[in-house]
This record gives sequence, structure tokens and C-alpha cells, in this order.
Amino acid sequence: MNGFEIDFISVLIGFVILFVILVASRAVKIIRPYEKGVVERFGRYNRVLDSGLNFIIPVIENAFRVDMREAMIDVPSQEVITVDNVSIQVDAIVYFKVVDPFKVMYNVAMFEDAVSNLAQTTLRDVVGRLKLDRVFGAREKINLELRKSLDDVTGRWGVRVTRVELQDVIPPKDIVDAMSQQMKAERTKRASVLEAEGFRQAEVLKARGRRDAQVLDAEGQSKAIKMVADAEREQKAVVAEGEAKAIERVFGAIHEGKPTKDLIALKYLEALEKMAQGNATKIFMPFETSGILSSAAILGEMFNESKNTGGKLLKEAVMKEERKIGGSKPSKKK
Repeated sequence: MNGFEIDFISVLIGFVILFVILVASRAVKIIRPYEKGVVERFGRYNRVLDSGLNFIIPVIENAFRVDMREAMIDVPSQEVITVDNVSIQVDAIVYFKVVDPFKVMYNVAMFEDAVSNLAQTTLRDVVGRLKLDRVFGAREKINLELRKSLDDVTGRWGVRVTRVELQDVIPPKDIVDAMSQQMKAERTKRASVLEAEGFRQAEVLKARGRRDAQVLDAEGQSKAIKMVADAEREQKAVVAEGEAKAIERVFGAIHEGKPTKDLIALKYLEALEKMAQGNATKIFMPFETSGILSSAAILGEMFNESKNTGGKLLKEAVMKEERKIGGSKPSKKK
């Protein structure tokens, strides 16, 4: 072989090696863990490649990578008119995730732009059906409604909307000033209500304190009265017991001394004399007195006359009775 043939063969071998390298590089596809591969053969869908090392037929097959991670789209700010005719600026953020690489490839073109445009349209529709106060006070509900409305449409594209967050809601300046004044008035009103409530609670606590003090005072007085009554009762019981014992001793002494009827009559007359000096108009006497004295009628007359004469007749009767008792005693021998 001459030198020309050797150079040609070397070049040919080099081209073959280069072709093999190019074919091998196109035949081997490494899919990352967060990706899927969509394979087309002669321009038609063939299969989906999972993560790892995969092989395709060069020239005949083509593989397209699809990112399966959650992504975010910042919806541009737009003007929305609420149901109470207030023009506000609203924007939002949409989080989505590809769940079906086949639908993303063949059911929608440029799905990220499609999701953004759909989010703007849905945002105008949802916010436009609410009043301004509701837009500020029901953000969570608006987010849920936006997510549901978007997810119903994007499901056909192989995309799932995971969440939607309403960001800025900017009303006109005059509305902002009016809302500021309203919030200030509301805070003043709330402060007045809290102050009144605090005063009411303080008065209630004071009233309860006075009531508790009165109850304790009444209980103390009741206990004191009860203690005094118990002491008086015990004192009376002790006095009555002493009087009863004294009467028993007197009664026993009388029976032991065996007094005569004349002595008993004398003591009755002395008692009558003391009673005659009082202001009583009626005197009740035991039934046995009629047996001791000679006549109840004579005693009555003597008592009445004694009342009228200052007790002289009664004294004379007592002295006479004492002389009679003294004369009846036996005389002592000298």
C-alpha cells in the first residue's frame, strides 16, 4: 500500500470511531431523580424513561426531559374591580407540580405561560365576586378557591396546582385613608368598651366584697348572739340547779326539825305581812293554808284590813300567835 491509501484508511477509521462515539452518546440517556424522559420514535410517542441510565436508538428515537419538581409562577399584578365597584391592584403566586409528563408534552403548549394566564383570569373572576372588606378578611378562602379553580383546568395538562397565595391587595389612596379612619374609630370604640367592661367588673368585685363582708359580719353577730344565749342559758341552769338544791336542803331541814302547825302558821303570817306591803291586789296561797289557819275568811279579812291600816292588824295577829306559841311551851324549872 502506498501512503495515500494508508492515510485514507486512517481517516476512515477515525470517522468510524467518531461516529460510534456520537451514536453512543446519543444512545445513552441519564435521567436525574427529579426528571422523567419522554421518548419519541419517528415523531410519535413511544415511552417514558425513569430516573437512571437509559438507552434509546439514535436517529430513530428522541428523548425529552421533563422536570417533575414543584415550581412557582409569579402572577403579574393586575387591576380588579370588586363587586362594590372598588378598583384594586392584586397579584398572587401559584405553586404547581407536573404529575403526568405525557400530558405536559402533548396536551398543552408552553404550560408555564398557560398556568400564568389562567391564574390571572381566575384571580379576576374570584376577587371580582367579593366586596373589598371580604377580600381583606377572607384571603385563605380566596386562596383555596383559586387553587381549586386552577386545579380543575390544569389537571388536563398533567399539572397539579399545590397552592395559591394571594400577595398584595392595594386599594386606591382615598379608600386607604377611609379605612385608616375607620380602623382608628374601631380601636377607639374597642378601647371604650374595654374600659367600660373593666369598670363594670371592678364594681361587681366591689359589690361581691361588700356582700361577703356583710355575710361574715352577720355570721359573726349570729355566733355572738348564740354564744350569749348559751351562756345565759347555762347561767340560768346553774342558778336553777342551785335554787333547787337550796329548796331541797330547806325542805329536808324542815322535815328533820318537825315544826308544829303553830310555827308554820306564824311563818305564813310573817310572809303575809311582807306581801301586804306590796302593790299586788291578788295573792294565791297553797291549799294547805286552810288547814293550818283556823279560817281562810278570817285571813282574808285580816289581809284586807292590813292593807288598809298599813298592816297593824296583821302584826297584832302575829304577836298574839307568837305569845300563844310561847305560852304553850313548857316552862323551865328554876
